[in-house]
Amino acid sequence: MKFLTPLVLSAALTATGAQAQGFPGDVTRVTEGLIAAGMAIELGDKCDDVRVRYIRGINFLQSLKGILQDEGFSNAQIDAYIDNDAEKDRLEAIARGRLADLGVVTSDAATYCTVARGQIAQDTQVGQLLR
Repeated sequence: MKFLTPLVLSAALTATGAQAQGFPGDVTRVTEGLIAAGMAIELGDKCDDVRVRYIRGINFLQSLKGILQDEGFSNAQIDAYIDNDAEKDRLEAIARGRLADLGVVTSDAATYCTVARGQIAQDTQVGQLLR
């Protein structure tokens, strides 16, 4: 799964602010947002009928950055989160599981389009990142 490119994550999640306690991955709104973005990217990559709204996606990721800033995470903490391969793997597994729960069958490309169109029609966070 091409989840979120390191460049997009770095640009979107680099933040300044006071030191926060904890781990950025514990901020539910951020992890849920990253999962939704990853699902949208996967659907856009696998379905030729839909495209990822990259400008909207960047703005969305910037909003996640703002959440981390509000929580007080430092650049070093956010960079460590971005570079955390175990966390990337964890979020990708969740995104894949959710796509499967929605009806994606990896061996059937048409299911990606069905799910993508459904997400767009339902105006979910995933659907808002697609067109």
